[in-house]
Amino acid sequence: MNSRQRRGVILLLLSVLCALGAFAGVLAVISDVNSKVGPETTAYRVKSAVAPYTPLRAAQFEKISMPERWLSDTAVTDLRQIEGRIAVTKLKAGSLLQTDMIVEQPELQPGQQEIAIMVDAATGVAGKINAGATVNIYATFAGEKKDAPSQSRMIVAGARVLSVGKLTAISDSTDRTGRTSQAVPISFALSTLDTQRVAYAESFAEHVRLALVAPTTGGAPADQRDRTYTLDKDK
Repeated sequence: MNSRQRRGVILLLLSVLCALGAFAGVLAVISDVNSKVGPETTAYRVKSAVAPYTPLRAAQFEKISMPERWLSDTAVTDLRQIEGRIAVTKLKAGSLLQTDMIVEQPELQPGQQEIAIMVDAATGVAGKINAGATVNIYATFAGEKKDAPSQSRMIVAGARVLSVGKLTAISDSTDRTGRTSQAVPISFALSTLDTQRVAYAESFAEHVRLALVAPTTGGAPADQRDRTYTLDKDK
């Protein structure tokens, strides 16, 4: 082996040693990063905004991986945790799903009954009332006598919505034009007396409307006389 060949072999060996050193350095960096970040785990991110009181579906969330040490104790790591639950507030797109964002879908409490009525879609729902919402139920009645004024009454305060059905076309038998309107079946969890009030209003009131209220307020007026309104009160 001449001197040129020896130099070539030496340079080749040096290149191999440098490559091994660089590889070892990369492994050391990766190991250091892994030791700082730790193992990864599954989490779920909101794909698009979810309205409050809306029943949750797996399709509304996307699976992501992130370091376990960066997750809070309330992070949802298994979509089975959302079964039978609803959102308690608006879930924004891109938010990490947490267990404190969701609650059990409301059910009947002891002493309550479930009653469902058809509510006009435009004046009673307007797409903003969902399962779990709290509403006041108003009914408008014609005057009892010929010259008596019509009345609007809050027949139930703080009614809890159990479910909201699909938009349904119904015909109004009192409409001579034969026009159809759209209504939504809504079921409520009510006491026996409130159930009777709603049943009476649906049968005899000219209109039944819902008003969405904050769940913490209850919706009942401080003065019970405010439950009934006639136009002459504003005079």
